[in-house]
Amino acid sequence: MPAWLYDGSLGVFLLLNVFIGGGAAWLAGRGLAIKWRPFWQVVVYMALLAGAVRFLHYGLYGEVFISLKNYIVDYASMLFFATLGYRITRVRQMVTQYYWLYERATPFTWRRRADA
Repeated sequence: MPAWLYDGSLGVFLLLNVFIGGGAAWLAGRGLAIKWRPFWQVVVYMALLAGAVRFLHYGLYGEVFISLKNYIVDYASMLFFATLGYRITRVRQMVTQYYWLYERATPFTWRRRADA
């Protein structure tokens, strides 16, 4: 990765941010959607999860723990995966529970049925 964007190796980023952190963020977003929580809670929880991922970078690979630039990249990746999990789950909920009213428009949106 470019040094101006992230101070670490691409392999470590993929392992911790995409596979481990991204999976946790996906499940957290999905869990919040299942409980019908508002989206702002996803934003708050991902700030905490990004701190945990930042600590894994520090503890496992000796990277700098307190780095605003790296934290922002970690937070953005966690928020991305959590948003995907949240939206896909919310769309599935809406079209399943209110099948007479809504239909799936895209994997991330729903629309009112034409016959409703």
